[in-house]
Amino acid sequence: MKTLFALCFVSILGLSIAPAAQQEGNPEAAKIAREGSQAAKDQDWDKAVEKFRKASEMDRKFTQSLALAYQQRAYSYAKDQRFQDALNDLNEAIKIKPDARAYEQRGAIERGINDYDKALDDFAEASKLNPGEIKYHNYRAFIYETRGDLKNAMAENDAALKISPKNKEAIDRKARLQKIQQANSTLPAPNAPPVTPPPKP
Repeated sequence: MKTLFALCFVSILGLSIAPAAQQEGNPEAAKIAREGSQAAKDQDWDKAVEKFRKASEMDRKFTQSLALAYQQRAYSYAKDQRFQDALNDLNEAIKIKPDARAYEQRGAIERGINDYDKALDDFAEASKLNPGEIKYHNYRAFIYETRGDLKNAMAENDAALKISPKNKEAIDRKARLQKIQQANSTLPAPNAPPVTPPPKP
């Protein structure tokens, strides 16, 4: 599970909330947003979320910063294994601004708690918002393979290879899935009668 979070959440570490000092508009909202930016730098996510919520209520231009603060707090919750709290924050972030990264984070948590159907949906949404990104197809292929759904695993894997034909993860998975399919094709059908050798002449 920790590996999955590392893979899916690595990009969130690069998120930064734009300094509110550069924002124009409501000066009181800008002041509160600056406090939110400082709280985010200090990784005081509760304070950052609260400040950006107040700022966005006064000036809608700060909603993007609020969504990012929710995502960053969700990341912090997920690292502490507080998965429901993380999901709640990601739900709020997505309500404010549907974003591929937020869907990816939520899908990673859902995958980690074995809520595969929701994870598949979220990775699909992330892929719609960022169609050239191979990792969403790889995540979906991994889930389908884990569930033993070889047909859909192969379809997602082929979609990944279409984006990046040299992707090692997808190439390795394709070889693995083909071996499983070949092994399954040599097994007798479940209700097939036993094969008896022909009589000797």
